[in-house]
Amino acid sequence: MRIPRDLLAEIEEIASLTERSRSWVIVRAMKAYLAAEGREIRDIAKARCAIENGEGIDLDTVIEEAEAIIKGAAA
Repeated sequence: MRIPRDLLAEIEEIASLTERSRSWVIVRAMKAYLAAEGREIRDIAKARCAIENGEGIDLDTVIEEAEAIIKGAAA
């Protein structure tokens, strides 16, 4: 894995301040990334798959249902 020098400098600084290895810092950073952005990427991929399999609801249908609810609440 190639790491830009400026990023490596930050990793080394954190490793030094925490008295941990660079590997420890990198693994923690990767886990944090996967927990946040990685999860979002997987969720989007699953949603796209569901839509391709016909599991989604058409936006026009959602809007019609929302408008019906609003009209019913206003009555």
